Amino acid sequence: MILKLIRFFIYIILTAVMAEAKNDPVRDQIALFKNSTMGPIGIMTTAAGAPIDNDDTVTLNKRLLYNEYFLDSLTHLVRERMPERIVHAKAGGAFGYFEVTHDITNICKAKLFSKVGKRTPIAARFSPVIVSKGGVDTARDARGFAIKFYTEDGNFDIAGFNTPMYVYKDPIHFATFVRVIKGNPATNIFDPTMFWDFVTLRPESLHMFLLVFGDRGIPDGYRHMPGFGIHTYQVVNKHGQKHFVRFHFQPDLGIKNLRSEEAARLSALDPNYAIRDLYVAIGNGKFPSWTVYIQVLTYEDCKNAGFDVFDVTKILPLDRYPLRKLGRIVLNKNPRNYFAEIEQLAYCPGNLVPGIPGAPDKVFEARVLAYRDAQYYRLGGNFFKIPVNCPIRSKPLTYNRDGQPPVLDNMKDIPNYYPNSFNGPVPYKEKNRVEVIEVYQDEANNYEQARDLYVNEFSTEERSRAIENILYTLKTVPKPIQDRTVKMFTRIHPDLGNRIREGLQTNRTLTGNSIM
Repeated sequence: MILKLIRFFIYIILTAVMAEAKNDPVRDQIALFKNSTMGPIGIMTTAAGAPIDNDDTVTLNKRLLYNEYFLDSLTHLVRERMPERIVHAKAGGAFGYFEVTHDITNICKAKLFSKVGKRTPIAARFSPVIVSKGGVDTARDARGFAIKFYTEDGNFDIAGFNTPMYVYKDPIHFATFVRVIKGNPATNIFDPTMFWDFVTLRPESLHMFLLVFGDRGIPDGYRHMPGFGIHTYQVVNKHGQKHFVRFHFQPDLGIKNLRSEEAARLSALDPNYAIRDLYVAIGNGKFPSWTVYIQVLTYEDCKNAGFDVFDVTKILPLDRYPLRKLGRIVLNKNPRNYFAEIEQLAYCPGNLVPGIPGAPDKVFEARVLAYRDAQYYRLGGNFFKIPVNCPIRSKPLTYNRDGQPPVLDNMKDIPNYYPNSFNGPVPYKEKNRVEVIEVYQDEANNYEQARDLYVNEFSTEERSRAIENILYTLKTVPKPIQDRTVKMFTRIHPDLGNRIREGLQTNRTLTGNSIM
């Protein structure tokens, strides 16, 4: 009770301090709207467009079923929520542009890269993986880093992450991984035993989670967060020559992260810390930007790498495949309506354009199906016709009709079958068409890269903090899984395994933990 009172008073103090702050677009949003208008913007209407009489805004002692305002309000309210994303449910987002700063037309013919200085509109969405919609922005978790490019050839989506690697190599493990991180089926609470059981049974995931348990596990807002495409995409130039690239997005403000203590404090005081920070910055004209790089490989590079360059649980070493500048993205426009523009913003890795035929790994192929199916479930069969998902720089001409709204003009009177003899849309013939290559992928095994992360990228202090963060969740896990975890971490590096073993032994001594 005392703790609740302390938190309440802290919240009151924080609210008062924020109230004195100037130029806060989040706090002042509704007042800014008022200041931009001369008075009420018009007459209220029913959903069918009929004007609403003032008497209809009161229902006492009146017949409810004759009141369209009442019926509109009540029946719409219970339909205002759509199914929540099973992962990446909570998010911030904004709009802006991608600008080409360096020529890569020698390797890729995609129109969005056609000349230096060219700008393409984009929509960005940033999201924790595990956190549900009502959760906090400062949880220790990986983050989604998704960009939709509205190109002349349709939309191109990169559904990336803030880590340069992913969890598993075989997409058959996707359902298992999601169930593990989303909660125990009986308690509906995140269960460390389930988590560490999965990680030690799929040890390729240790590479990513070692990064998450380190200092980079809690970004200091989205403006300081890097992004990575995670897949090695195949790209094609106008001559049909193949190259392979990985996309990197480095924040121009620099990478900043939060320590666990500060993140915990913020989670109590401002659970929307990252979303608020992004909105306020853009609202005040401090537009965040990222420099876009690519790593480039030839077909021969892929064959002679000595490892699977399409393995999403691995990085491509920068000393062998250095970063090459491509452009920059700038976010300069906040959403006007969060639900319409961010909640309904739908990414599909299969949204590709000529010059970028995709990635050959199985995780990419599985995501092409999974993301599309998720959007159908959440948004309906016409989700591409929701304005924020429309290819705004090209006119879609499809033979799909009808279905759940929105259908827009439903393709008017154009024939609805193909082929036809009546001037319906026809396909084009791509010159020098190249299919995505097929690759053989062996079982995942990347202890070496996890070792390199621990030894060469973590500072001495970060190693200690990572071990402390690991022990925080591992200390309650049954001993057989603890022992298996120690064994896995020892394979990464003996120092890492020994320090985790010692930490667990200390915890057992202090608590008398003898589970299983």
